[in-house]
Amino acid sequence: MSHSLVYYGNETLASVAERVENVDGEIAALVNEMFDIMYKERGIGLAAPQIDVGKRVIVIDTGEEVNGKLALINPEIIEVSDNLEPYEEGCLSVPRLLADVVRPAEILVKGISVKGSEVTLEASGLMARVLQHEVDHLDGILFIDRIEKYIRDEFRAELKKIKKLNKK
Repeated sequence: MSHSLVYYGNETLASVAERVENVDGEIAALVNEMFDIMYKERGIGLAAPQIDVGKRVIVIDTGEEVNGKLALINPEIIEVSDNLEPYEEGCLSVPRLLADVVRPAEILVKGISVKGSEVTLEASGLMARVLQHEVDHLDGILFIDRIEKYIRDEFRAELKKIKKLNKK
């Protein structure tokens, strides 16, 4: 497999990714490649749609000691706190743009590990933020879809340039 990042305007980024039915060697290889791409691009999270793969797979490495590195297949957010927090977000598929996004501060997530076992994880802080951002990708949602329209309008010229980064 040899994938690379795709950018704002790519169809896969705007589509709902398919559930993974079988966690096998192909998925494990995809996860490894996703970690490699994420590290190369200096990101802390990556969803399969960001490398033009329409599958519900995410990888995260926040650099935190406990639960800082994570790969989840078919992740679902099953609970969110009422406590909402703004935080400046960026995205490897929307380079150079940053904006405050308001999200729940704590979440409960379940998914499947690369080894095929079910995982349930309580997350707060940066991990909760990145998990929500990456799960959004699986549903065809970018962080810029969650910001005020007037801010998105300010980004219009830059977004046009980003679209051109997609290889034809």
